[in-house]
Amino acid sequence: MKYFLVAAATAVLLAGCAQDPGFFGVAGVRDASAAEVAQCAYVTNIRMAPAAYGPLAGQGVKYARNRMMADARDAGANAIVFDPVTPGADVYELNAAAYRC
Repeated sequence: MKYFLVAAATAVLLAGCAQDPGFFGVAGVRDASAAEVAQCAYVTNIRMAPAAYGPLAGQGVKYARNRMMADARDAGANAIVFDPVTPGADVYELNAAAYRC
């Protein structure tokens, strides 16, 4: 019985993660450059701190970018321009502007 409860709890947690766009990306929002959105309508600024650092820093940044794209979609945007980050540098916060094109 104990193993069944552990398995059931694990299944519920994984099902919740399966719905999280941070893990799988967001349809309907594209990563754009500032030049590509010059004629688009500004929607909002979005910022987020990655939740993982050290050996998992790359995954933390990827997850944060995907969540930011989901936030942009929820705000009515279909394009997002991320502020550049220095390759190899630690990323403590991501910033972006969302646009509707």
